[in-house]
Amino acid sequence: MKALIMLMLLTSLGLASGDAAHGQLHLTTTWVGILSFIIFVVGYYFIATEDKYHINKAKPALLAGTGIFMLIGLYIAITGDKVMGEHLHLEINHLIVEIAGIFFFLFVAMTYIEAMIDRGVFSALRYNLVSKGYDYKKLFWVTGFLAFFISPVADNLTTALILSTVLITIDKENKAFIVPAAVNIVVAANAGGAWSPFGDITTLMAWVSGKGTFTDFLFLFPAAFVGWIVTAFLLSKFVPVGNPPSVEGEAKAVIRTGGKVIIGLFGLTIFLAVMSHNVLHLPAMWGMMFGLAILKMYVYLMNRENRTQINDMNSDVKAINAFSWIAKIENDTLLFFFGILAAVGGLHFLGFLEYFTALYSQFGATAVNIGVGFLSAIVDNVPVMSAVLKSNPDMGVDAHSQWMLVTLTAGVGGSLISFGSAAGVGVMGKLHGIYTFASHMKLAWTVLVGYIVSVAIWYVQFQILGFGA
Repeated sequence: MKALIMLMLLTSLGLASGDAAHGQLHLTTTWVGILSFIIFVVGYYFIATEDKYHINKAKPALLAGTGIFMLIGLYIAITGDKVMGEHLHLEINHLIVEIAGIFFFLFVAMTYIEAMIDRGVFSALRYNLVSKGYDYKKLFWVTGFLAFFISPVADNLTTALILSTVLITIDKENKAFIVPAAVNIVVAANAGGAWSPFGDITTLMAWVSGKGTFTDFLFLFPAAFVGWIVTAFLLSKFVPVGNPPSVEGEAKAVIRTGGKVIIGLFGLTIFLAVMSHNVLHLPAMWGMMFGLAILKMYVYLMNRENRTQINDMNSDVKAINAFSWIAKIENDTLLFFFGILAAVGGLHFLGFLEYFTALYSQFGATAVNIGVGFLSAIVDNVPVMSAVLKSNPDMGVDAHSQWMLVTLTAGVGGSLISFGSAAGVGVMGKLHGIYTFASHMKLAWTVLVGYIVSVAIWYVQFQILGFGA
């Protein structure tokens, strides 16, 4: 279904397109262009139907992304076009740098998350929530607020997975509570990720691409927060009254040695990433990698300090292996991003994304950027945002506020449908058979109301008041 919609979208764009920008290749109607587009659509079909065919989405994404450029290289080799070959060389080098910046940023962030999981940080959080004795209403709001404020740092997918686990622990039998609470977590995680460069891959892409400074994205907080609050208020009306059953026989979860320091080091690493990007004229991922080096040195010092207990066969103290955290990160997610960004880069090289700019000139930036949110829910926000960034359309005289709008809509728009965001897909897997497409769509109108409110807040703030523009 997603692949069919993508095909219809790009086909309609192609029919409506005008001349490409100066210097852009026009290979869309050649055999390499047609075949590459077919590979992209087929690959995206298997990405969208991951649950049906039980094939990890990283595999078709990586195959499509690398395969398209292999075909382009073959085309250039056959034609012997040296100018096009030089163009490909420059394009691929630029793409590698772009992907590496995102890849290594996420690599370090995921390593820190695994480190905190290993040190029991999130287990302690879950235990404290469950053991408080809150009723269903309070738990609904607490998990929502946590999702909104954790996702800007931990990313929306990780946050949604952690808090959906909390829901199952609270009361796995009460669907009347779990479904609206799950929708709330997905919406909150996506909204929270929309106003932070680290909260969602789309905002990270926009930040790394220079579409706004670190503080620019913070101005999206009112729109993201109020939109989520409105949706949460409407969802809370469906939450049953009463208290969940108490959790008996569960040992108290505490943060293990070094956990609190690692939380602090993660905060320091985020600060270093911001300073690297905004002050030191280095990629954000450089500061992240430096933070990873600090983490590994801290682990070395911890092991050295506890060397006596570690060497004692009767001691429960074990050596900490930082590489074990790296081994546990979601490599399939990293490779998926590599593949999908490479695929969109290939379509850009061939000239397909020039068609995307036709919409902006025909309908205006505001209308198209609002539509990007709805498209993100259907297709997935990563390739959509990548296409917008690659095509780099003319946003008009208020380009900055328009880039903030498309960042907001691409981030929160995925909440409109259960499979429209990584957070939603993750929660569907965690709450299998409970949080489904059908159960989400029954409450999707609440998400739509919040989405409209978010856009309205953006309009008043950026267009009327000029605050943050």
